[in-house]
This record gives sequence, C-alpha cells and structure tokens, in this order.
Amino acid sequence: MDLFSYGEEAQPRARLLADRMRPESLDEYIGQEHIVGPGKLLRRAIEGDAVTSILLFGPPGSGKTTLAHIISKRTEGDFVRLNAVDASVKDVREVIEQAERNKSMYGRKTILFLDEVHRFNSARQDALLPAVEKGIIVFIGATTENPYHSVNGALLSRSTLFRLNALTKEHSLLAMRRALADPSKGLAFMKLRVEEEALAHIAAMANGDIRRALTALELAAVTTPSEPDGSVVVTLEIAEESIRQPTLQADESTQYDVLSAFHKSVRGSSDAALYWFLYAVEKLGMDPMTFLRRLTVACSEDIGLANPQAMVQAVSAMEAYHRIGWPESKFIVAQAILFAVESPKSNAIAVAIGNIMDSFEHTKSAEVPLHLRDGHYSGAKKLGHVGYRYPHDFPGHYVEQQYLPDKLKGKVFYEATEQGMEDRIRQNQDKRRKPQTRG
Repeated sequence: MDLFSYGEEAQPRARLLADRMRPESLDEYIGQEHIVGPGKLLRRAIEGDAVTSILLFGPPGSGKTTLAHIISKRTEGDFVRLNAVDASVKDVREVIEQAERNKSMYGRKTILFLDEVHRFNSARQDALLPAVEKGIIVFIGATTENPYHSVNGALLSRSTLFRLNALTKEHSLLAMRRALADPSKGLAFMKLRVEEEALAHIAAMANGDIRRALTALELAAVTTPSEPDGSVVVTLEIAEESIRQPTLQADESTQYDVLSAFHKSVRGSSDAALYWFLYAVEKLGMDPMTFLRRLTVACSEDIGLANPQAMVQAVSAMEAYHRIGWPESKFIVAQAILFAVESPKSNAIAVAIGNIMDSFEHTKSAEVPLHLRDGHYSGAKKLGHVGYRYPHDFPGHYVEQQYLPDKLKGKVFYEATEQGMEDRIRQNQDKRRKPQTRG
C-alpha cells in the first residue's frame, strides 16, 4: 500500500463515528416507527421519491438530519443542505434561482434541507415562501423547537409536520452495538471489548441522543490504553469518564412546556408543581421569577376568592426572592406553591371576565345610567345626573339599584362558587340578588 492509497483507506475513519454510522436507508434507520414504519405515509413518500415540503420536529439526536440524508440518497432531484445558523437570505435566493433554472430547463426538482430552521428569523423564512408556493423547491425543515412557536404560520401551513419522538436507551444500545460490529464504518476494525455495564451507562446518560452515545463510545474506545495483546477494554469506569451528565433540552419551546406543566400542576398536585418548579430552576437554569409570575396569576385565575391568602403568599414569595435571592428563598417560594396547590379552587373570576368580554360582542357600546354619572359639578342636575342611592345610608349597607348599562340590565357575570371563602360571598349574593338573567 502506497502513501496515496493509504490516505484513501484512512480518510473515512477521519470522520466522527456518529457521522460514519449514519443510516443510508430506512431499513437501517432506528426508531420513529410511527412515521417511517412499514406502510406509513412518510416512508411511502421517501421510497417513491415523492416527498413534498415537510417539517421534522424532535429533540436532538432523534434522527431528523438522518431522515434528510436518506431522502437525499433516494431522490433523483438535486438535494441542497443549508444550516440556518450560518445561512443567509442570499444563500437561500441562490438555491432558489438555481432550482428555478433546473426546473424550467431540465424539469429537475430541487429539495432544500434547512437544518435548525428555528434559527431563521421571520424575514429569512419569508424568503422561502414564494418558491415553496410555486413548487420551485421542495422544502424540508428540521427543528428542535416547537414549530408553532418558531416557524412562520405561512410556511408551517404549506408544510406537513412530522413529530419525531425522543429515542430510548434501547435505541442507543442498538446503535452502539451496530457500530461495534461494523468493520468498515464502525469500530470492529479495533480489537475492542466494551463491558455491558459501560454500554448501559452510556446509553442512559445519552438520554435518547444517539449521536451523543456514539460520540462517547468512540471517545472511550480511542482514548483507552491498549492491553499488552493490543486489545482495548472499555470498563464502566472509563464510560463514566466519557459521558457524565444526561443531555437536558432547555430550548424555548421546552421552557414553555415546563411552565405549562407547572401551572397545570398547581391546579391539582403539590408534588408535581414543586417538582416542575425545581426541575426548571435547578436543572434547566430557568429564572424563578418566571414561575413566581405564573404562580401569582394562578392564585387569581384558579383560586381567586376561594382563598385570597394564596395571592398574599405568592406576592410575599416574590418579594422575598427579590430581597433574599436564590437559593436562600427556595423554601419561601416552595411554601407559596404548596399553599396555592392545597387551597380550595375557584375559576369564578376568570369566568366573570370571559362573560364580560363576550358581552362586548353583543352590546358594542354602553352608556352609563344617569344616576351613576358624575354629579359633583354645578350643572349635573340639569343634565339629569340624579337618583343615585348611597348604600351606606341603608340597612346592611346595601340598596338595590341598577348598576349595569340598560342593555345589560339584570345580567349576572360573576357567580361565586361554594369553594372555600367564596361560599360566604355566594351566600351574600343569594341574599341580595333576585332571579336575574345569567350572563
């Protein structure tokens, strides 16, 4: 073997293991059976070279780029890959111009794969729209962030969305075993033995990211000193050095999801509410104030007058966080969260607001009744601003009179529930109200 042929032989192994082991066909593809399993729509489209504009949404290492790579192998058209991190509008326009020439002159289609499409701002995404609408390009976008948050509605509506699920420990184990058994692209060219405990640790720490699992396996294999007989043994201890912490996905859409889980848990589970709060702050590095603001809203939206003290606890926790900081205020915030979750619940305030907002659609405009108008100036009586009855002059500090506009006379928007302290309000309402039209 001369120098040049040796270089050609060695070159493939200069690429990272995760890249070398990238599947070339759907039969080699790992996971996502719900979209590329036998008979599924996307599989049929790929095998028939009939892929239309699509968006691939899923966590890192779940196979989005690999699917695009397989499509590039199956298509008879041109396949162009851009990464939104460094691509510009100029780059996109050049691809579109070439695609237009290929289509008009040769009838040849162009597939544009845009990785990390969420990194494209709105203006750059807009540059794609005309070409997608006219069929000049087939657009494939890949994103780790919720496309409903990060992709223009117009582009999203013109693409079929496929959601890829997080892969499992078993998927990572399968990928690593393939790499260990493959002598050309994998690690079987080495005299390598990896202990089962080591494989299991790498798979667990990779947290469903096959790329990370293969990278850790390769790192362990190539950095471990060989035995006297030339063999390499990767033990659990070596695996623990190669990959330490699970991958945490803390992009914008993940943070929205965690915040949503927290608010929903405030309505029903102390354990879950406290868990999601601490997970977000301690593991994802989110700002505690984000959750304190949401907690304060929840204390009105979901608890309200059933227990007004929940709001006091939440605002006090917010003040304590500002004055004391984190992590010292951790216990105070946790107390406010638990107090809110264990409080009786009522959404009567939210319902009342919704009822009033709905009434605006029907009433359009409303005039203040004459007796409620300002009567503190000299000409008020001449304008008819009279007739208001001061409730404190009557028994029980209440007198029946019209407070709503004429068009809404008798409407009821806020109805207290029987929950907690709100039950006393309900009893008071029942005493004061005569049968009225519900809002």
